[in-house]
Amino acid sequence: MTTSRTSRSSGGSRSSGDSGSSGSSRSSGASRASETAGESGGPGASGTVDRAFRAALYAASDDALDDGASLLAADPAADAELDRRGREFVATAWQRGWQPADVVRIAGRELGEAHAGLAADLIRAQAPHDLPRGRRWNAQLGALPTGAPPRTDRFTYATAVLELYRLLLRLPVLEHLEPSAGRPSAAPAGESRVLGRIRALLAKAEATGFPEEAEALSAKAQELMARHSVDEALLAARAPAPDTPGACRIGVEPPYEQAKAVLLDAVATANHCRAVWNEPLGFSTVVGFEAELDAVELLYTSLLVQATTAMTRAEAAQRAGGRKRTKTFRQSFLAAYAHRIGVRLAAAAGTQVTEDLLPVLAGRDLAVTDRLERMFPETTTTRLRGVSDAAGWTEGAQAADRAQMKSRRRLG
Repeated sequence: MTTSRTSRSSGGSRSSGDSGSSGSSRSSGASRASETAGESGGPGASGTVDRAFRAALYAASDDALDDGASLLAADPAADAELDRRGREFVATAWQRGWQPADVVRIAGRELGEAHAGLAADLIRAQAPHDLPRGRRWNAQLGALPTGAPPRTDRFTYATAVLELYRLLLRLPVLEHLEPSAGRPSAAPAGESRVLGRIRALLAKAEATGFPEEAEALSAKAQELMARHSVDEALLAARAPAPDTPGACRIGVEPPYEQAKAVLLDAVATANHCRAVWNEPLGFSTVVGFEAELDAVELLYTSLLVQATTAMTRAEAAQRAGGRKRTKTFRQSFLAAYAHRIGVRLAAAAGTQVTEDLLPVLAGRDLAVTDRLERMFPETTTTRLRGVSDAAGWTEGAQAADRAQMKSRRRLG
């Protein structure tokens, strides 16, 4: 039986594989904050919005939503004020530690695609009023979904807006990822040439129809990532810069999210980062230096695509043989895959490290651990559930073992 260690504090959980288990996941719980949505009702558009908010935002019933939506639908003059209040909710989300991709992801996860589009429109409208942010924040703004569904009728639109605002009002407080608002973290202006090569290798791995080739390309990408990490560490040691570990959030969506969190932690650990999983909100926070964070996100996304492809192929073969344990097969497959990939990635990363480099890398690892522990001071551990299908475990381990891991010349 495999286990998963999950730690709870203010918002996430951490996964890591070891030789005796498929992985562990650390999670931290977040405190909830609420605030007043509007002042007492008054004349005009502001009064309409206030009355709608009082009717709808603090009750969970559909009747309450209908009452608030009816008020807004009957007063077109309230639209501008409704949009302004929405931007205020977005600004408050930033104060609570949320970022653009987080808000869009939670809106889609909890409410639906149309609400994610509405959230993206609000974020774009608020952006000119925000203080300068870092590179990752700006990249998230550029990746916001476009083309929100057209308004069908005023009542339907007002209902969707109130559902979104009610969600924004109830967002919990998260750990702040950026040093401070208005002081962007140090980061390269654009994607490095090495990351471009890594991206190209992973794209080939996802496109090929041959599992052995896909896994060999992924292994090559990991070796390149490891060498890039060592080069960055050596540069920092020779010419110290005011660079400190950063953090980013990566979506970890159901189904089988525990196994996916373990896989992400395996990728993070192999690349000198740490991952903390927030199961209720569907993401992991990854802490590390900027170059490694980029690499972790790239490799995790690619490995997840490849794991899903391999799992679907293996499951089809199992079902052709008359077996129907789909759910437990998939959970066990992904758990085994995550564990074995963790072992393989660690081996690939180790080919780049010589004894003289250990103090340099140890210093960076210490800085990452210190940032992680300050962000998530309390952790707990939970068991990885549903890993009970022997065939799924065997198939997942074999899929990971097919990777052709080749050593590279050690760095001097």
